[in-house]
Order: sequence, then C-alpha cells, then structure tokens
Amino acid sequence: MPLHLEIVTPEKKIFSDTVENVYLPGADGEMGILSSHAGLVTALAPGELRYLREGQVVTLAIGSGFAEVGKDKVVVLTDMALGEAEIDEQATEEAIKRAEEKLLTVNHSSDAEEVAYLQGIIAKQTAALSFKRKHQR
Repeated sequence: MPLHLEIVTPEKKIFSDTVENVYLPGADGEMGILSSHAGLVTALAPGELRYLREGQVVTLAIGSGFAEVGKDKVVVLTDMALGEAEIDEQATEEAIKRAEEKLLTVNHSSDAEEVAYLQGIIAKQTAALSFKRKHQR
C-alpha cells in the first residue's frame, strides 16, 4: 500500500508524492513511518528528513514543525526544508554566530521569548550545517 508524503513550508509545498517510507527527526528522536502506520501528530526537531522513492533515498534538512501521520499519508509542516545544494555553509555559520552573539546580550530572565527565538535559530541553522557537511559531494 503506498504512502503519500507532503512536505510544506510557509513559503510553498516542497514535495507531494507517493513514497515507500519516511524517517522524521521527532522531538523525542528519529521515527520511521511505513504505510498503515497508526495515526499520530508529533512535534519535529530540526534535523534530517529522509524518504525512499522509486528506490532512491532523498534527504532534506528540516527545521522545527509538526508531522501528522495517517494510515496512508504523512503531512510535514516545517519552517525550513532544504536540500544539500541549497545550504550555503558560510552564510549558515554566520547566522549561527550572529544568533549566539545576540543571545549573550539578551536578558534571559526578562526576555524569554527572544531567548527562545534565538535558540530556535541556532538549532535550525546547526541542523542545516550538520546536514550540509554530512552530505557534501
């Protein structure tokens, strides 16, 4: 039985097609999804999403988000989904450095929202950088 995968960011639908399986970076660790999986909704952590389509493994760096899993469908809603070629290593390193520097100047007790925002940027960009370095050709 086929499994339909949709990957959506705020900007656009990244992917929508039938796949054989999906591996997601869940908030509690990696999870594998096959067709006929029990339904669930789960938070996603920045990391690597993989799926198998027509015998080819496709990988993407994704940011935070959610996945809704049904019997024959997986919908991934994420704030970032990039292939290796789309990640600029130098720009990503600079984004991490800027966020870390800004985090040092933020009052952690009175500006929790800004702290969480900066920590999110660092996590997402670090995941993208790790993904890029792992998959460089």
